[in-house]
Amino acid sequence: MSAQKTTIEFNDKIVRQFILATVIWGIVGMLVGVIVATQLNFWQVNFKTSWLTFGRLRPLHTNAVIFAFVGNMMFAGVYYSTQRLVKARLASDFLSQLHFWGWQAIIVAAAVTLPLGLTRGKEYAELIWPINIAVALIWVVFGVNFFWTLARRRERSLYVAIWFYIATIVTVAMLYIVNHLSLPTSLTHSYPLFGGVQDGLVQWWYGHNAVAFFLTTPILGIMYYFIPKAAERPVYSYRLSVVHFWSLVFVYIWAGPHHLLNTALPDWLQTLGMTFSLMLWAPSWGGMLNGLLTLRGAWHKLRTDPVLKFMAAAVTFYGMATFEGPLLSIKSVNALGHYTDWIIGHVHAGALGWNGFMAAGMIYWLLPRLWNKPLHSVSLANLHFWLGTVGILLYVAAMWTSGITQGVMLNATTDNGTVLAYPNFLDTLNTIRPLMLMRVIGGGLYLAGFLILAYNMWQTLRGAQPVNGTVEVFADDEAHAPADAKLGLLGTFLNPPVLFSILGVGFACAWMFGANALSVAGLVGTMLCVILAYAHWESRGKAWAGWYDRLLVNTAPFTILTFVAVVAGGLIQLVPLVVSHRAANVEDRRQIPYTPLELAGRDIYVREGCYTCHSQMIRTLVPDVLRYGDYSRLGESIYDHPYQWGSRRTGPDLARVGGKYPNVWHLRHMEDPRQVSIGSNMPNYPWLLANPTDVAALPSKLSVQRTLGVPYPNWTPEQIRTRVDDQAKTISADLRAAGAYVAPDKEIVALIAYLQQLGKFESVGTPAAKTAAGQ
Repeated sequence: MSAQKTTIEFNDKIVRQFILATVIWGIVGMLVGVIVATQLNFWQVNFKTSWLTFGRLRPLHTNAVIFAFVGNMMFAGVYYSTQRLVKARLASDFLSQLHFWGWQAIIVAAAVTLPLGLTRGKEYAELIWPINIAVALIWVVFGVNFFWTLARRRERSLYVAIWFYIATIVTVAMLYIVNHLSLPTSLTHSYPLFGGVQDGLVQWWYGHNAVAFFLTTPILGIMYYFIPKAAERPVYSYRLSVVHFWSLVFVYIWAGPHHLLNTALPDWLQTLGMTFSLMLWAPSWGGMLNGLLTLRGAWHKLRTDPVLKFMAAAVTFYGMATFEGPLLSIKSVNALGHYTDWIIGHVHAGALGWNGFMAAGMIYWLLPRLWNKPLHSVSLANLHFWLGTVGILLYVAAMWTSGITQGVMLNATTDNGTVLAYPNFLDTLNTIRPLMLMRVIGGGLYLAGFLILAYNMWQTLRGAQPVNGTVEVFADDEAHAPADAKLGLLGTFLNPPVLFSILGVGFACAWMFGANALSVAGLVGTMLCVILAYAHWESRGKAWAGWYDRLLVNTAPFTILTFVAVVAGGLIQLVPLVVSHRAANVEDRRQIPYTPLELAGRDIYVREGCYTCHSQMIRTLVPDVLRYGDYSRLGESIYDHPYQWGSRRTGPDLARVGGKYPNVWHLRHMEDPRQVSIGSNMPNYPWLLANPTDVAALPSKLSVQRTLGVPYPNWTPEQIRTRVDDQAKTISADLRAAGAYVAPDKEIVALIAYLQQLGKFESVGTPAAKTAAGQ
C-alpha cells in the first residue's frame, strides 16, 4: 500500500512583508546616507536644527542600513529558504507576524529617538535601553520560530544555508546582550556596564562581529541557497562549504581588537586581533570561490539575467572587502588608514556591494515567484545594476583616495620626523573635499538604482495576485533522526574532530600567550595536534565524515558546537580584561572623575554625536603625539561610560584639548565654528546657548556612576546643585570677562566644562600623587 501524500503550503506572506519593508527602509537609509555625505561637504545642510545635524543623522543612517535594510532582507531570505530546505511551513504564523511588526516598531522607534539625541553613544549600538530590550525579545521570537520550524522539518539533514542561519541567531544574541548591558538612569538614558578600555574592547568585539554575524553569515546562507537556484547549478564544493563555515565562525570572533590597533589597548590583544584578522583571508575567500565557482557552466546567463549579475557582483565585492579587511588589520597599514575615509570606503564596499547587491538579486528573483507575475522590466533591472556598480566604484575609489591622502598628510613629518608637515588639521580636510563630493555622486547613483528597483517592483505588483509556494510530502514523513544517528553530549564532543580542535586551540593559546617554556610547549603541542589530526583523518576519514553526517541530523548538538566555537574567542579576549581590577589597569595615570557639571557636559557631547567626528585616543605614533600631545594611557578613560575613543577623525582628536583654548574659544566654536576655524565643515549648535542644562537628572546619573565603580561621594541633590552652580558661574564669569555673556544654566557652559577637563589626570605609582598641569 502506497504512503499517503499531503501538500504543505508555505507561509510566504511573511516573506512578502519583509521584502516590501526591505525596499522601503533601504531607500530611507540610503537617502539619509546621501544627506549626511552632503553635510560633510556643505555644513549649511545641517540647517542649524538639532535633529538634522550630522552627529545625530549619521547613527540613524548606519542603524537604518544595518538593521532596517539588511535586517529585513535577511529575515525574508531566511524565512523563504528555510521552509523549502526543511520541507515545512514556519512553525507559527503568530510568531512570524509578531516578529515582523515588532521589528518594524523597533525601526520606527530608532528613527524617532536617534534624531532627538537619545543615544548610548556607541557605534552600531546607539539605541536606548528600552529599545534594546525590545530587540532582544523580538530576536528571541525569531529564534523560537526558526528552531521550532527545524524541529518540525521533513528533511533529515541540515543544508549548508541552515548552518549559517543557526550561527547568526545564537551569536548575534550573545553579542547584542553583552555589549548592551547597561544601568538605566531614566526611561531614555543609561550608562554601559563597562567603561574605558573594557568598554572599547567589548564594543569592537560586538561591532566587528555584528558585521560578521549580521551582515555576513546570514547573507552567506542566502548565497548558498539563492545562487544555486538562480544559476540552476549545485554548490561547487560541499567539502569547501564545511571548511568555510567552521573556520569562519571560529576565526571571525577573535578579530575585533584590530579596530583598536596602536591605541592604549594591551599589546597582546592587538597582536591577537591582527593575527586572527590575517587568518580570515582563507575562510572568506573559500566562501567567495565556492559562490563564484557555483556559476560554472552558467556564466553565459549573466549577459541577460540581472539576478545573476547582482549575485555574481555581490560575491566579488565580498571577496574584495574580505581581502581589504585583513590588509587594514596590519599595524603599519592601520596606522595609515585608521580614522580616515579609507575605512569608510572599506565598509561601504561590503555594505553596498555585498549586502546591497545580494538584496537586489534576491528581490528580483523572488518578485515573480511571490506574486505569480513576470518582472515588469528586465531592462530596468539591468539599468539598476549598472547604476549601482558605477555608484559603488565612484564611492569606493573616492574614499580610498581620500583616506590614503588624509593618512599620508596627517602622518607626514619633516626635519627628521620632529616637525609636522601639515600642522593644521583643516589642510587635510580641504584637500579631500572634491573626493568627498564624489562620494555624494556615487551614493546618489546607488540610491537612484534602488529607486528604479522600487518602481519596477511597484509595476510588477500592480494587478498581481500573491501566491504561496507548496510542496508535496508523505504524510508520515518525519525527519527525526534514527536511534543510530542520535548524538548526545558525549557523542557531540568525544570524537576526533572536536577533540583535536579543542586540544589544538588550547595548545595554540599557550603558545601565543604563554611565556618561555609554556610558549614552547604550546608550539610543540599545536604542531603535534595538527600532524596527528591529519594522520587520523587520512586513515579514518570515513569515520570523520560519518560523524559529521550524524551531526547534521541533530539540531541541538550542531547548535551547541556552533555556540562553543564562537564563544571561545570571546571569552579568551574579554574575560582577562573585564574581570581584572580596573585600578590596576592604569599604566602611570588615572582619570580624575568628572564634576557633576562636567558629567552633564559629557552627556551633551554624547547626545550630539561628537564621537562620530572626533576621537579621544592619541595613538602611540609619532605624528599623533606631535599633533595632539602625549599618547593616551589606559587609566585616562577608566571612568568613561561609554568610552569615546572614536573611529573617524573628520575633526581633530580631543583627548588633550582641555586647557588648550580659552572658554570663549569653545563658545565661539560651538556657536559658529568658522569664527575660529576657517574652512571648518562642522555645524553650528545655537540651541546649546539657549537650552538649560538638565541638572535634575544628575543625582540619578551620579548614583549609577557610583554603582559602576566611579568614586563619587554620596552627595545630596542640594550639594550637587551647589557644585554645578559654583562651577557654571565661574565659567560664565570668565566668558563675560572675554566679552561673551552666557547664563550659567545653559548647556554650552556644561559642555565647555567637560571639554576643558579632557586630558587632565593624576599620576600614580609615586608616593605623592601629582596632578596634571592645570589641576
